[in-house]
Amino acid sequence: MLTPEDRLAITDLINLHGHLADRGDFDGLHTLFAEGVIYDVSALGGGVLVGLSAYREAALALGEANPVAHHVTNIVVDEAPDGTVHVVSKGLGVMAGGSFGSVTYEDSVERAVGGWRITRRVVRPRREPLRP
Repeated sequence: MLTPEDRLAITDLINLHGHLADRGDFDGLHTLFAEGVIYDVSALGGGVLVGLSAYREAALALGEANPVAHHVTNIVVDEAPDGTVHVVSKGLGVMAGGSFGSVTYEDSVERAVGGWRITRRVVRPRREPLRP
């Protein structure tokens, strides 16, 4: 059962992503992601990245196409009956030219030595409004 402290730590973990990404702190990624993280950006055309080094290489390859700011909101932490922990959140990316985009992050997190880590992240862009 997740404690209030666990929920706060997981929320802080999700919030940390934007800070690390925006300052290019690749050395700090180990505090956010598991070493073998599966980072699925297929819906954005980036495929499925496996491991911290693949994440770093993809970010460096994007270069100037990276957002200048990542903002995370609407974090919802859910523990499944089998004990797995899933987190869904919304992300806003602001680009250098002033355009922006919205995504949904779907994360699986696990407790590890040193705290919680994201083991799997699926990034889904939001491009269409709700249609009744």
